[in-house]
Amino acid sequence: MESEKVFTTAPSPESLGIPSRAILNFLQRIDSERICMHGFLLVRRNRIAAEGYWAPWSADRKHRMYSVSKSFVSLAVGMMVDEGRLTLDDRVAEYFPDKLPQKLHPWLTASTVRDLLTMSTAHCKTSYTRDDPDWVWTFFNRPPSHPPGTIFSYDTAATVVLTATVERLAGMPFLDYMRPRFLDRIGFSADGWCVRTPEGVSWGGSGVICTLRDLARVALACMNGGMWGEERVLPEAYVRAATCRQIDNTIRGNCGYGYQIWRDKENGFSFRGMGSQYAICFPDREFLFACIADTQGAPATSAIPAVMYEELYPHLSDAPLGENRDAHAQLSDKIERLTVLPIPGNPDARATSEVNGAWYALEDNPMGITRMRLSFKGDWGTWEYTNGQGDNVLRFGIGRVLSGKFPQRNYFGEQIGKVPGIEYDCLASAAWIDEQTLNMEVYITDIYLGGLRISFAFKGEDVGIFMTKQAEWFLDEYNGFAGGKRL
Repeated sequence: MESEKVFTTAPSPESLGIPSRAILNFLQRIDSERICMHGFLLVRRNRIAAEGYWAPWSADRKHRMYSVSKSFVSLAVGMMVDEGRLTLDDRVAEYFPDKLPQKLHPWLTASTVRDLLTMSTAHCKTSYTRDDPDWVWTFFNRPPSHPPGTIFSYDTAATVVLTATVERLAGMPFLDYMRPRFLDRIGFSADGWCVRTPEGVSWGGSGVICTLRDLARVALACMNGGMWGEERVLPEAYVRAATCRQIDNTIRGNCGYGYQIWRDKENGFSFRGMGSQYAICFPDREFLFACIADTQGAPATSAIPAVMYEELYPHLSDAPLGENRDAHAQLSDKIERLTVLPIPGNPDARATSEVNGAWYALEDNPMGITRMRLSFKGDWGTWEYTNGQGDNVLRFGIGRVLSGKFPQRNYFGEQIGKVPGIEYDCLASAAWIDEQTLNMEVYITDIYLGGLRISFAFKGEDVGIFMTKQAEWFLDEYNGFAGGKRL
């Protein structure tokens, strides 16, 4: 297939052997199970079969990819191997003489590029924390637990070191290094970027910010063995090895692991990121499923692949299907109306008028909130509260999701450890669960993704509050119980 025809949209899913009805059933399952999806994209035989976004997400809006970033770093390593600038058997410590202790542990001395790619480092867990000023340094200075190249143990520090290695050799951010030979040639967004570590290198373990289409393009090139149409954009031998099983992790319920790329059922492989960022490739069926989402804290964080395997994969046909205009029209209408659902419940309750605008003084609590009040105005409201930061206001929808800003301002921005004092974009909704309980749900939708759920329960002059957050390294001020009395 000519390169210019790759990744174009097909006339219908049926033309690529996918029933519109199956895709519609998939989307209806996503809504009925209240899975917080942001976008999906199906590719079959190098063409887009279907694509959709849950407002306010769109095809052009950048999204945090979290650990999908690791697979991108792996490809950068493969490009350097192909260029002869490093080998898989290189000992990574040799690239960081300035980060090593006087006496480096033999297991860390022996650690190779291959060991880091296969998540078989000498560490039993990621060596750094958010408070460490130099993450690469921690990899070589924290005590190891076992010999490298033996046991699979998911270790984001491995990717941090690989990223730093690439950037030291390239003299530039790893995405910039990948552009001329690879990313630009497949149409990857020119303004895609990566969050930085405290020491200033790209956080290749978690920080890539790009579109869903960008993710799908990179995965499609891998599914085609490094080809984009008739152009070779990645080294074939490395891509084949990276997407094959290199180490066992079945005891953890997986299907094996390649070079920063997961193995899957049906001879598939995948890029995976926290919160359900996925690109799942099935070379035997020429099928790619990609999605962006935020399922942190959900009962089943693998719910999206499970629904895909049940509603889409079994219905793939090797031959084009007859057109189903009714189903295709219903699917198109469904895709046009996709939106993040508000928290379920009643828009109104007896307590609405009783608590509307009333201030409550709170006893000492883990959140440090001293007072709060809720105000309601039709289909939206405000939560006002005072904490250690000062006075704060959060707007929320009632029976709908309302976009706005989350008022906390002490969180990281483009670099870990740096606090720019900005408020994260968010979606918020609330609903009455019974006559005394208002539940609220907040989704952070910025370059960091996460969720906050709050339950306010009123009884006479008293209020009880429960908050629980699902986010990495932020919203820590919103976890726990509180109680107080009306002023």
